[in-house]
Amino acid sequence: MQIPDRQPGTQTVNMTHWTQRTQLAAAFRWTARLNLHEAVANHFSLAVNEDGTQFLMNPDQAHFSRIRASDLLLLDANDPDTLDRPGAPDPTAWGLHGAVHRHCPHARCVMHVHSIFATVLASLADSRLPPIDQNCATFFNRYVIDDGYGGLAFEGEGERCAAQLSDQSKKVMIMGNHGVLVLGDSVADTFNRMYYFERAAETYIRALQTGQPLRVLSDEIAEKTAGELDGYPGQSDRHLSELMGILDDEGSNYAT
Repeated sequence: MQIPDRQPGTQTVNMTHWTQRTQLAAAFRWTARLNLHEAVANHFSLAVNEDGTQFLMNPDQAHFSRIRASDLLLLDANDPDTLDRPGAPDPTAWGLHGAVHRHCPHARCVMHVHSIFATVLASLADSRLPPIDQNCATFFNRYVIDDGYGGLAFEGEGERCAAQLSDQSKKVMIMGNHGVLVLGDSVADTFNRMYYFERAAETYIRALQTGQPLRVLSDEIAEKTAGELDGYPGQSDRHLSELMGILDDEGSNYAT
């Protein structure tokens, strides 16, 4: 299922990549509504050229709940002068997202948040997510754990993180002592994965809080479930389409 195109208003008619901009803006709005963001510190990016080096990203210090399609920056991961230009992005966003788009062309969309339960998981000495339910099984053998946190994600830290994302089957990085980084083929694919990862992390953390033994699926069933969900038809596109429809019904200005 295709997400419906949104046409720009007259004030943005000459702006490029409009459909992608509106989808990304909607994802920002819903991430804020679900309280998965942290103040003005988290960032999403979306590649818009073939090799992934040109990308859209939120502007510096903008709250997710206010971001509009026309606010998004269009950046080039190979431009060394990016941070010296007027309207430069947050330097940690540039460090992390620039590195990923520079080195990982398969990462078309990148979403980084400090959502509560994913960050709790990333703070445990053992940050693995066991397949204790269907949502947790979604991520079986599909994430990487970064246990080398080295401070804020300026360019050196961003390069270190990007180097761990060469395996295209790993769509989530559990960033130890930090948060979570989610990759995908589109805004819809990535947002849907981020949403379900947070739900899965919440289920696991709340299960641990009971102090009771966990009912863990076998590797065979967990992999079977993950594979079935990998190919589940149209869910991510429909998820984002419905959320955009709700915003439209509410008269939101995200698509301006």
